[in-house]
Order: sequence, then structure tokens, then C-alpha cells
Amino acid sequence: MKTYLACLLAIALCAAAIAQQPAQDDYWNVNTPLTPYRLPPPPAGYEPQRIDLNGDGQPDAIRSISTGDTPVLWLDDDGDMKNDDIEGDTDNDCLLIDRNKDGRYGSWGDLIVDWADTNGDGKADMQIVAEYPDSIPEKVWPNGHYMWVLDTDRDQVFNCIDWNTFKLRNWERIETSDFYTDYSGNTAFLKIHAYTNGIDDLRLNWENPFLFYDPDGDGLSEMAIRLVDSPQHYNGQVSGKNTQRIKLSGRIDWVSLAVDMDNDSRPGNHFDFDFTVHFRGKGFDYTDQVHKINHLKGLPETDRYFIDPRFRHLDELIYPDHHAAPDMIFTGEWNQIWFVYDEDDDCKRWERVELYEPRDPFKIGTRKEGLDHHPQSDAAGDRGEWDTDASGKGQLYIGKFDGRLHLYGAEWGCWRIDKNASAYQAYDRHWLNKTPQKFATVKYTDKDNNGFFDYIEYDLDGDTVFEEIIDLKQLGIDDRCEIIDISGFQYADYTQLKRRMADNIWANALLAEKTAQTYGLNVAWYAKLHESTSVFEKYTNGYWLQCYLFKDLQHHFLRQKNQTMLKKLNEARFSGNWQF
Repeated sequence: MKTYLACLLAIALCAAAIAQQPAQDDYWNVNTPLTPYRLPPPPAGYEPQRIDLNGDGQPDAIRSISTGDTPVLWLDDDGDMKNDDIEGDTDNDCLLIDRNKDGRYGSWGDLIVDWADTNGDGKADMQIVAEYPDSIPEKVWPNGHYMWVLDTDRDQVFNCIDWNTFKLRNWERIETSDFYTDYSGNTAFLKIHAYTNGIDDLRLNWENPFLFYDPDGDGLSEMAIRLVDSPQHYNGQVSGKNTQRIKLSGRIDWVSLAVDMDNDSRPGNHFDFDFTVHFRGKGFDYTDQVHKINHLKGLPETDRYFIDPRFRHLDELIYPDHHAAPDMIFTGEWNQIWFVYDEDDDCKRWERVELYEPRDPFKIGTRKEGLDHHPQSDAAGDRGEWDTDASGKGQLYIGKFDGRLHLYGAEWGCWRIDKNASAYQAYDRHWLNKTPQKFATVKYTDKDNNGFFDYIEYDLDGDTVFEEIIDLKQLGIDDRCEIIDISGFQYADYTQLKRRMADNIWANALLAEKTAQTYGLNVAWYAKLHESTSVFEKYTNGYWLQCYLFKDLQHHFLRQKNQTMLKKLNEARFSGNWQF
């Protein structure tokens, strides 16, 4: 009896163990809460079809299935596919995903991912993605994607693709700023929101390119340059149907240059750009910037699988690279230059500090005609400045009145204060619903049109009325400052400039304390602002310490009805010389 019961128990335990094993017909990471890093291979027991396209006895293609029985086709572009392979490789092969399961690959509704090892070292250094809408749309933009990722830092990180849905997810990230797509380090991509067969010349692109710079070699991006060739739309044909097409001009007419001035990006804070300078206008021609491509072309017999195989035939791309782009920017013909500075240091975007627009200082919200009209901008916390005739040529200066970086030639500017960085940019702005209902505002104007701000208005109580005006001319303060030409800057020049700003602002804050103490003020109230252990904290806490002490001294002299000291206080504060 005991033996019989023992056998039953053993059988039960075995059955339970079998029941706990994962199903053998599906790949383990399909539609789980875990990140799908790879294309799920075919289920156990499924035998892919291997195809010899050129009759040499070796397979050149593998027809298989993936998640949800989605048909996939691997094309071998380097001759290393074997008879027992169940999938291709990611060094020099091409993957076609029949997302709509219509039996056609590389066609409407489908996704193509192509890897290219251009230097023959066995690792891909380019990835091309071509994505197609379900059918021929009336407009080529924004339908589909055509994107190249150039792995110039050799880390083999490319696009982010959701392998459960086969959709691009290039904005997906860990925490706030560790993006899955290769934006970190010294890398680049070329991209347009359009399907390939609606584009005339596939050697050119819209974001052509987006460049990321890693001058200190820490694997993070300290600078980013976005170069745009704005597409021209015209009526044409695609696959015999009358529809819209795109022609790219070969001119860059939109540029943004973003810099992490204090180099404070770290793991967990992968992106921390401090300012963006933006150029728009006629720009510059880049058609002489030709880059040859090796080892991209596959077998001619594979063309049958592509509705538009042209990108597979390319032997060159045309774009300004990491080395050429900075110099070319400052030789362009521009009619507007914008500037934005992330004063609350909360921008974690991979692209730039998103630009404020020269609109209403007090209207707030996406598409509400205010400074933050752009949906990816910060509702509050940034400072925007606008040179609407490009007279300043993108040069900068450090203002005497605040010790901060400003855009030379800007007619006006505006800072929406977010003292505690409670509002955020882009997707976080919407998801976290952090649009403030009340905010302080500072407006800057160049009244004498000499390229430097001389008229500053303050609305510190947030009632949308400027209650205090500082006119530097009336105070007898010369608004002219040293002009900083950044056209030849290396990254070290930016970090030195930020440190110089921070040190000067902090030194002035300590002088302001001494001055306040001589007039009997208790500066211990502001002990928190002395916790300044980083370049940014010296920069921002130094500014705010001066601001608070200035207002307290102002209140002190107002109580005394001492107009002479009020004038001296204004002269001291806005000339950057606190000794009075």
C-alpha cells in the first residue's frame, strides 16, 4: 500500500512539474511585461523554408514566422547562411516582416530592417528601416518611415522596435532619459516620415542627419546637431496611382545645436542639454558631402521581394557628417536665429532643449499661441530669445545684469520661471499633467537695437502684469558686453564658458551676502542656497541668492524711504558690482 501511494505521489509531482514548464510551441518572451529585445524565433517544431535564389546550392533566404504567426523573410546579403539556420543574422542580412499577412514582403503595411557591415569586421555599422503604410495614401508625409542609423561608436545599438507589434518605438526609454535607440555616444541617424517609393532621391533625407557627439568618450552625448532638409511636396504617382511625392532640395534650411555645458549627464541622467541655438533660412548646400557605402547590395534575385528596392542599390549617401557639420552651420544664409536656455535644468530629451517661440509671454499650453506653443516644449522653466533678422549671426554674450548667456542680436526674450522644476518637456509634460496655472515671468528687450538687452521687465507675482522695470540706460549702465563667437568652439570651450559663468555668479552672490550683512540683513534665511556642490548649483543658486537678497535690500530701503540707496542698489545689482 505504501509503495502504491508513493507511486501516485511521484506521478502527481511529475505532472505538476510538467505543468509548470513553459509551453514548447511559443517563444518564451512574447507579449510578456518584459522588454522584447529581439525578434521572436519560430515556435518549436516549426520548420522554416530555406530558399536558394541563385542556384548555387546554398540558401539565400529563409521564410519563417514570428509572433502571432506573422510571416517573416530573411535575406542573406553576405553568403554565410547555412542549411540548418532558422533565422538570418544582424551583421549583413535583411529582415522583411509581412505585418498585414497578405503574403507579400517589403510591401504595403510591412516593415523592413536591413543591417550592413560596411567595413567587413563582422559587425553591422549601419541599420536601415523602411516602414510602409497599409496602402498608398493621399499624402506621402507623415506616412511610413525611411531611416538609417549610423553606428559610428561601434556599440551595435540601433533602432528600438517593439517585436510584439513590429512598430518603431524610438522614444522608449529606461526611467527619464536612457533611450533604447542609439542616441547616446558618438552616433548619427538619417530619417524621414515617409515611405521610400514616395521619395525621389533616397540618397538624401529630411533629418539629414541628426548627429550626436561624445567628446569625452564616456558613452553619453554632450552635444547634438539636427540638420533638416525641408521636403518639397508635389503631385506625382506611386505604383500608377496619382498621389503626393517628396523631393529633397540638397540644402539644409533648419538647424539646432544643443550643448550640455556642464557635462553633468550620468547613468540615470543620460541627457542633460543646457541650451539650443537654432538657425532657419536659406541655409547651405550639402550635395558635395558624399559618403560611399560598401557591402549593402544583396543578390539581384532578392529585388522581387521589395515594392521599392532602390535603397538596396545605393552605393552612397549624401549628408554633412560629424566633422563637417559644425563649420557648415555658420557659413549658411540665415534669416532667423533662436536661442533657448534650460534654466531649471530639467530637460532630459535626446534631441535638444525644445525651443520657445516668439509668442505671447503669458498664454500657456500646447498650441495656445504662447511661448510653449510647441507640444514638446517646457510649459515653464526655460528662457527663449529671438533674433528675427539673424543680425547677431548666432553669437552669444554674458549679460552684466544677470551673469547669464544671451543671444547677441536678439530683439527680445522671455524667461518663464519654474523655480523648483515642477513642469517638464515633451511627453512627460502631457503624461504628468504638469502645466502650471501661475508662473513668474521676466521679459528682455533690446530697445536701442545694438544687439544687447537693456530693458528688463519682471512679473514675479505671476499676475501677468510686469510690476518692475529695469532700464539700464536710465541707470547709466553700458549694456554692451564681450561678444562670444561659438562658430569655432570645441566642446571644452563650452564647459569652460559654463564654469566661468557659474564661478562669476557665485562670487557675486557671496559679495551680495556681505553687502546685505552690512545693512543688517540676516542672510541665514537662505542657507539652503549655499548647498552648491555642482557647476549648475553654483550657477542657479548664485543667481537666486542675488535675487532674494536684492529684493530684501530693496524692501529694506523702501521702508526707510531712501531713494538714494534704492538707486545705488539697482546700479550695483544690474551692473554686476555688488560693492556700494
